Amino acid sequence: MKIRIGFGYDVHPLVMNYNLWLGGIKIPYEKGLKGHSDADVLIHALCDALLGAADIGNIGTNFPNTNKKLRNIDSKILLKQTMSFIYSKNYELNNADITVCIEQPKLNPFIPQMKTCLAEIMQTDKGNISIKATTSEKMGFIGREEGIAVFATVLITPINEIGISCQ
Repeated sequence: MKIRIGFGYDVHPLVMNYNLWLGGIKIPYEKGLKGHSDADVLIHALCDALLGAADIGNIGTNFPNTNKKLRNIDSKILLKQTMSFIYSKNYELNNADITVCIEQPKLNPFIPQMKTCLAEIMQTDKGNISIKATTSEKMGFIGREEGIAVFATVLITPINEIGISCQ
């Protein structure tokens, strides 16, 4: 087995009268993300990166928006199931690097809580998860606060292959 890299991307519209879920936590804001599930765009991009790295499809093939049972589902459940898929292929997360493209609200105060939440679900150290936020300098749909986009890159490694110490 080899180390594998995955890349994920997701975007959801930012609208009134919805909750804003990012990285498994609810962010207080006047707008939220609209989608089939809770629309946690960060977790969706992360799932896509993990699924791609393990060559087991993407979030749409594993959790289709045509499945009524997944309507309004908590995306943390999708991430937990994704990690089960990864473990079943004898891989584990080495690290994740995530960039959230968002004009408002500012995310820096919430990033530690997001990392804690994700690390718990993914059974890894918080130090293995990097989350950064950036704006689009008021350009495009992100700049007009019409949506949020997230890019995620992951490295998965065979279980017990990295970090083995000889005794």
